[in-house]
Amino acid sequence: MNTMFASTLRELREGKGLLQKELAQQLFVTPSTVARWENGTRLPDATMITRIAKCLGAEVGALFQLANQSEDSPNVIIVDDSKAILTGALNVLGEVMPSAAIAGFIWPQEAIEYAKANRVALAILDIELGTASGFDLCDTLLEINPRTNIVFLTAYPDYALNAWKTEASGFMVKPLTAEEVREQLKKLRYPISMGGTDK
Repeated sequence: MNTMFASTLRELREGKGLLQKELAQQLFVTPSTVARWENGTRLPDATMITRIAKCLGAEVGALFQLANQSEDSPNVIIVDDSKAILTGALNVLGEVMPSAAIAGFIWPQEAIEYAKANRVALAILDIELGTASGFDLCDTLLEINPRTNIVFLTAYPDYALNAWKTEASGFMVKPLTAEEVREQLKKLRYPISMGGTDK
């Protein structure tokens, strides 16, 4: 199942003000075919992706990239200004999601640049990032991709109330543990694969 392509196609179609049956007519396919593309159970072939891009005014290369991405290898980032904590957290995430593409960042701007180039499924953010704020980074990442799951990670439980005022899926207190990550993955707004580990 490829929900990344599916959600993008749905957003593009709705952005053009088209119903599924109207897009189907323009692409010369059945409405049920469009429905299957949008629920992630089927992917269009290369010829049809090119036709979709032209019809919806999208970049064909971006659609091909989304079509080639699998939910079994989601992009996961963690942002923390402590190298020691970042290193430990990367090990935990690698254990829980062995097939995920996991990247760690000390600087928020580097995470933003990564998110612009890669569709991030899950972002784990420290709240205090030197002079920067994890809350501000959360807003920026969601502007880039509204379907990014945000989970805050902090040493200060008092931040929990403010964290829940954001669009975050969860909140964890340091140090990061495999058990806590597994629990958070069950609660994500947009579910992702854990790479075959126990649910």
